[in-house]
Amino acid sequence: MEKTEGEIIRAKLDSDQSQSQISHLALDIGGSLIKLVYFSKNNGSSDDDDGNNKHLVLQGRLHFAKFETCKINDCIEFIRSKKLHFGGDAIVKLEQLSWYFISSSTTSLKVHSGVRLHDAPASDKILVKATGGGAYKFADLIKEKLGIVVEKEDEMDCLVAGANFLLKAVHQEAFTYMDGQKEFVHIDINDLYPYLLVNIGSGVSMIKVDGDGKFERISGTSVGGGTFWGLGRLLTKCKSFDELLELSREGNNRVIDMLVGDIYGGVDYSKIGLLSTAIASSFGKAISDNKELEDYKPEDVARSLLRLISNNIGQIAYLNALQFGLKRIFFAGFFIRGHAYTMDTISVGVHFWSKGEAKAMFLRHEGFLGSLGAFMSYDKHGLDDLSTHQLVQRFPVSGTNAGEKICCPLVGDLNDNDSIECGVYAA
Repeated sequence: MEKTEGEIIRAKLDSDQSQSQISHLALDIGGSLIKLVYFSKNNGSSDDDDGNNKHLVLQGRLHFAKFETCKINDCIEFIRSKKLHFGGDAIVKLEQLSWYFISSSTTSLKVHSGVRLHDAPASDKILVKATGGGAYKFADLIKEKLGIVVEKEDEMDCLVAGANFLLKAVHQEAFTYMDGQKEFVHIDINDLYPYLLVNIGSGVSMIKVDGDGKFERISGTSVGGGTFWGLGRLLTKCKSFDELLELSREGNNRVIDMLVGDIYGGVDYSKIGLLSTAIASSFGKAISDNKELEDYKPEDVARSLLRLISNNIGQIAYLNALQFGLKRIFFAGFFIRGHAYTMDTISVGVHFWSKGEAKAMFLRHEGFLGSLGAFMSYDKHGLDDLSTHQLVQRFPVSGTNAGEKICCPLVGDLNDNDSIECGVYAA
């Protein structure tokens, strides 16, 4: 089979991996997961021309990785094995950058513009940016194991900075998902604010974003990804979040959830707009079934639990958006994982409670907002004037144009891209 242009580029970068150097590692250490972002620069050819009298002076990748927080030693070993923590010695100063996103089946990113490169001044200590509660909890452990100093960044600051960066700089970052169909949404960066950011981690934070660095946490709930994982671990034999999520794909929540039709003899409660298939009580059938836990299939339990939590988050998010008059609601965080049923449940909830006036939107790099925000904060240590002036799409996206949207079916996991191809060009 003939390779695509994107695959050829990826293969070339893979062949240069042995010549790569790491710079700018950033971490988001949450209650359940550790998320890493780091940039590796390749020492390959630097005489490429983009056709506009700009020359490639630096190329590489922005990488993404994740670990369970309870396995932080695995994360530390990963950092040590790839020597990611040594990147702090070679910080590169990039002035007046513009980030370009390449849309294709292999998610890509480019950095263009007039660039000046400077070596960072020598330092006796290596600083690594980190956010999340674990940046405090594990700072001493990381210093002991790796000999690096964790420089802590505010978690909410990083979430918002990461979200703003993605929405401004990355073409086709946001999309809607309902009834098995994904639609990429055009984002007008001049009309982005205000919006509601719903970050679903172990718990849920709901943040009203009014601009760069302008935001307010207006609500939240303790029923989030940690709830799904914790209860799921107790109710099934799953050993990981991903295993539990995969199990839920095969389940049938109607075996456990009490529906409106179960109460009204199989018919709708049309007077108040409830279909017979609407859930009247999550896990409600377990009251009257006279069964024990082992009598229920684990996949049905997982499915019902996922539906319960997703419905709850969708409803609370819409009510907060309604209170503050916000039309745009972006859902992010590793609870979602590009999982079709999760997104569909959240979307249906927002659509139902808003009577179709609001839509849930999701982000392709949903789980890395905090770590991206921490990565962007290196402007305090030599990565200056990071900006998002211009966007370019080099590879076409399959699908058809429909106004301001590009429609295409959801294919695979949106988080299966572990890196973004990058290049820095100078005039």
